[in-house]
Amino acid sequence: MRKVRARVRFKGQVQGVGFRHFATQQAKGNGLTGWVRNLGNGDVEAVFEGQESVIRRALEACRQGPPAGKVTELFIDWEEFSGEFAAFEIRF
Repeated sequence: MRKVRARVRFKGQVQGVGFRHFATQQAKGNGLTGWVRNLGNGDVEAVFEGQESVIRRALEACRQGPPAGKVTELFIDWEEFSGEFAAFEIRF
């Protein structure tokens, strides 16, 4: 299985609704590494590293989001796997 990196931007009702915690649960539950953070414009940015099929599964769960959230757009840039992360974390 091919390991990759996905740099993702989530748009919609994604701040103040537990989205970063939800994304962290999806990543950790699927054995992915990387990070997630809020952006100043109301979006959430994340980097996921791991097997492409596993990242796609986690992103589909994130697209559904937590109950109070609503993802209206999802942008994914696929990049080379770096292996630089030991875990998945929320960044501030």
